[in-house]
Amino acid sequence: MTTRDLDIAQVARRSGVPASTLRFYEEKGLIASIGRRGLRRLFDPQVLERLALIALGRAAGFTLDEIGEMFAGDGRPRIDRARLTAKADELDLTIRRLELMRDGLRHAAHCPAPSHAECPHFRRIVRLAGEGRLDPAPRRPFVSEAV
Repeated sequence: MTTRDLDIAQVARRSGVPASTLRFYEEKGLIASIGRRGLRRLFDPQVLERLALIALGRAAGFTLDEIGEMFAGDGRPRIDRARLTAKADELDLTIRRLELMRDGLRHAAHCPAPSHAECPHFRRIVRLAGEGRLDPAPRRPFVSEAV
């Protein structure tokens, strides 16, 4: 331990990650304390970079278990590029689905039909939702499907 080591409160303050989450991450093996000062856990200052990588992984939609697999035994990042590509593909589908939902909502909000029940576009969206087909297949958006 050195004077540069950070206690859990300092790590929480600098990282924006609550102490309870830091303890949980430690239980999951995502971070490791290096000792204690009184009752407080101590961390090497490099834990801040690791927490930033964890935050990035969470923002990208990776689970904590998946993020844990992205660190080698020595704590260095070991990121599987194929896994990154698969997550990017998954995000592409999510973005497309959200774009379709956004466009459908805008259409419904501005549709000139007297009621939504009379709007062919809205009725097609309802039908597709009922059939569980609102999630678009790659390169085949539902808006081009026949009514």
